[in-house]
Amino acid sequence: MGRSEERATTERNGPAGADGGPFVLVGTDGSPSALRAVEAAAREAGQRGLRLVVAHAFIWPLFRVDLEPSLYGPTESGLRRQAQIVLDTAVARARAVAPGTEVSGELISGEPLVVLATRARGADLVVVGSRGTGAFGAVMLGSVAVHLAAHAECPVLVVRGREEPEGPVVLAVDGSPDSDAAVDFAFAEARARGAELVAVHAWAPSSGPADLTPLFQSVEEVHAEAGRVLDAALARAAARHPETKAEPRLLRGSPREVLLGESEGAQLVVMGARGRGGFAGLLLGSVSQALLHHARCPVAVVRNTAG
Repeated sequence: MGRSEERATTERNGPAGADGGPFVLVGTDGSPSALRAVEAAAREAGQRGLRLVVAHAFIWPLFRVDLEPSLYGPTESGLRRQAQIVLDTAVARARAVAPGTEVSGELISGEPLVVLATRARGADLVVVGSRGTGAFGAVMLGSVAVHLAAHAECPVLVVRGREEPEGPVVLAVDGSPDSDAAVDFAFAEARARGAELVAVHAWAPSSGPADLTPLFQSVEEVHAEAGRVLDAALARAAARHPETKAEPRLLRGSPREVLLGESEGAQLVVMGARGRGGFAGLLLGSVSQALLHHARCPVAVVRNTAG
């Protein structure tokens, strides 16, 4: 990597807020999953006409260790130089994917979760891989991705599974405030990608022995109510996005199993951070967590931040 490209990166002493207007943020740690996220983030930034910030959390200064190369080692050795290589590689990959997009790299001192959560303030979108280079290789989803999906004020795209370029964008609808926020994101994504949009509402008359719904509503009533929820969500979206059409799918089954099935062959699943029901204190619902861990394609999680 030449010196001119190295100078395109910025080293920060700690996480900083956004500057220079809206942007797409992607975190990288050099892993294959992170490089896939960088490519996806470059495409998203290009579609939005926004600049892309590639961030690498440089944790070693926190441990007060020697960051520079050994006097007797190669010039590319040393923790700081290795971190710079990781960042420069990611920036070069992003520029190759989206040549017309402004791309900058930031080497930020700090722990990855704190760095990305703080740097995400003011971002239009945050993109991360589903797993990184942490010590627990068997973990299916990194703690950074889970934390950002639960806490970030902007949508979070977790790159996992296999993206089918010709597949649809799948929108999970359940009538919750977070689901309503996800609707606008999904319509915009489908239009930008030139993709079919499928709006899915999963319903079931009973979710287990403790569900008392069957005592008060018949299967027909539950089905009719589910249809009204889906129709209402799409009617509101149609008024805001008249140029994009969505295919409604009212499917019987648990939301978890239905959406996992719909993720097969999709290029993206979009859902709210929390659905209806559950515990009010949870920032990330059980269905969202299940999709982040097991979906067969990338997943975008959207929180309602309107108040």
